[in-house]
Amino acid sequence: MLRAAALLHPLTSVLRSVGPESCPGQLNFHCHTLLSDGSLDPLVLARQAQELGLEQMAVTDHHSLAAHDPIAACFAEGQRRGERVPTLWRGVEISCLLEGCLVHVLALGFAERHDSLQPYLQGAAVVGPDLHAGAVLKAIHRADGLALLAHPARYRLPHTRLIAAAADLGFDGAEAWYDYSMDGDWSPTPLVCEAIAADLARRGLLSSCGTDSHGFNLFAR
Repeated sequence: MLRAAALLHPLTSVLRSVGPESCPGQLNFHCHTLLSDGSLDPLVLARQAQELGLEQMAVTDHHSLAAHDPIAACFAEGQRRGERVPTLWRGVEISCLLEGCLVHVLALGFAERHDSLQPYLQGAAVVGPDLHAGAVLKAIHRADGLALLAHPARYRLPHTRLIAAAADLGFDGAEAWYDYSMDGDWSPTPLVCEAIAADLARRGLLSSCGTDSHGFNLFAR
């Protein structure tokens, strides 16, 4: 069940609308720039997002928020010129341990003041107790963000077990629609994604989607 603070979060209504057709042309809450392990310059990514007609997005570099401000400034300038630009949410992808398995968590829509997240924004995964999923979750929630388990079916443990553990901890949801085959142009993987989305819906949790782009375009991983 979704916690009370998440029910009031402005991003929640957007995530409730996410479906298999939302990505890559409408919503994208998982992509990367060369400021972590991606290939796109932040400003090139911003231009591609506009050309795609994205409505809502978050750039989720690993342990870095460095791309956010340049992209936000690019969108603000485009808006001043009368261009249509996406709504940009703060995002970051954080490594942590869940059920003893190294997983990634998408922190989305957190506040501009994000002191609790500072240990996780230094360019690399933390060590020690702060690596545990509970500590990461607490830091995201203290920053008024939403915590979603990234690509639940990419880990060594079954997605059913990981989603159950994440839900028990108080996660807000998971990335339901993801291209696990990575064959070219992005498309959600049948059956697996549908099972994840159904599991999240049954638990009253949020679903997100994203291309997880690391290459030179937002159409693929």
